[in-house]
Amino acid sequence: MLSSKRILLIIGGGIAAYKSLDLIRRLRERGAAVTPVLTRAAEEFVTPLSVSALAGEKAYRDLFDLTDEAEMGHIQLSRSADLLVVAPATADLMGKMAGGLANDLASTLLMATDTPVLCAPAMNVRMWEHPANRRNHAQLKADGVRFVGPNEGDMACGEYGPGRMSEPLEIVAAIEAQLGTGPLSGKRILVTSGPTHEPIDPVRYIANRSSGAQGTAVARALAALGAEVVFVTGPAQVPPPDGVTVVQVETAQQMSDAVDAALPVDAGVFAAAVADWRMATASDRKLKKSRDGLPALDFAENPDILKRVAHLETNRPALVVGFAAETDNVIEHATAKRARKGCDWIVANDVSPATGIMGGSENAVVLIAEDGAEEWPRMGKDDVAKRLAARIADALGQ
Repeated sequence: MLSSKRILLIIGGGIAAYKSLDLIRRLRERGAAVTPVLTRAAEEFVTPLSVSALAGEKAYRDLFDLTDEAEMGHIQLSRSADLLVVAPATADLMGKMAGGLANDLASTLLMATDTPVLCAPAMNVRMWEHPANRRNHAQLKADGVRFVGPNEGDMACGEYGPGRMSEPLEIVAAIEAQLGTGPLSGKRILVTSGPTHEPIDPVRYIANRSSGAQGTAVARALAALGAEVVFVTGPAQVPPPDGVTVVQVETAQQMSDAVDAALPVDAGVFAAAVADWRMATASDRKLKKSRDGLPALDFAENPDILKRVAHLETNRPALVVGFAAETDNVIEHATAKRARKGCDWIVANDVSPATGIMGGSENAVVLIAEDGAEEWPRMGKDDVAKRLAARIADALGQ
C-alpha cells in the first residue's frame, strides 16, 4: 500500500520514542522506505543502531556532519521524501516548528522542506493542555501541518489524560490517508457525526439516541479512499476514526460553528443527529422539584445546519449529503426532507425499535437523489459507509 513511498521519520526525545521502532517495522512491511532522524534527546530513549537496523538506512543525527553536509545533505533529506513524520512530536519540537526555529538537524529539516508534515504528539497531559502548547498546535494546523492523536490514557509519569502518542498502526493509517492515491485523493470532505447535547441545567440535557457509529464509519471509509476528512463529532459513544481531523463539540450551535470553520470542502456528509430544540435559556442551577408542579421549559429552535449549508451562495460543497432517521413512511418522509433541505442526497433509514438499527451494528438505508430512491440491503455499518464513500467518489469524479 505504501510501496515506493519514502518517509522521513523524525524521532523526538520522549518515552514514546520506543514506539518509533515498531512504526518503522510497520511502514517497511507495507513497502515504504524510512529514513530516520534522531534528536539528541531521542538518543536517550532509543539508539541510532536499533533505529538504523530496523530502517535498513543510516540514522541521521548531526546537523554539522561534514560528510553529510558536503552536498547540503539536510536540504536533500527534507525534499526527497514523500512525507515528513514527526513521532513523537514533543512539546519542544512543536514549539520549534511553530516558532520557525532551526538549531538542530530535526528542526532544520522541518524548516527547509516543502513536503507535507504529519505530527504524532506525545507529552505529559499538563504540557499538552498548556496555553503555549495549544497556541503552537493551532499555529501548526493553520500552517497546514496534519496531526494524528494524541490519545487519552495513562502516562508514563503516572498521570492520566490526553497526551499519549497514537499507536504505530494508527500512525500508519494516518500516513496512508495522507499519501492516499485513491479516487478521493486531493478532495476535502466534511463529516458530522454523533448526537448533540443541549443543556437544560448543569446535570440534564436534551439529546438524540445516536451512537455516532455510522458517521464514524463514513469518515473512515472516505479517508481510506484518500480524502482529507474533517470530522465534526458530538459526544458519541464510539471513538473517532484514525487519520482524520477531529473537531469535538457538544451543542448544535458549536457544531454549526465548527462546520463554518471547516468550509470550503468538496463534499459535506451530515450524519449527525442534531437536536432540533434547545433551552431558550439554560439554568445555571439544577432545577428542583417543587410543590407547584413541573418546571416550565422554554424551548428555542436550533440552527438547521444541513439546510443552511445546502443553500449557501458561496462555499457550498459540490455534494451535500443529509441523513434522515425515520420511524414510518421512510421514503416519503425522506424525499420530502431532501426537497425541504435543498441537499443533493438523503441517506434514509428506519430506526423504529423493531429494526434494532439505532445503536446497533447494522443498517438498512435508502439513498434518495434527484433521480429517485435506491434501496440498499441490510448490511453492517462499515459496509454501508464503504458503499456510500464509493458513490461519493464517483459523483465528485464526474
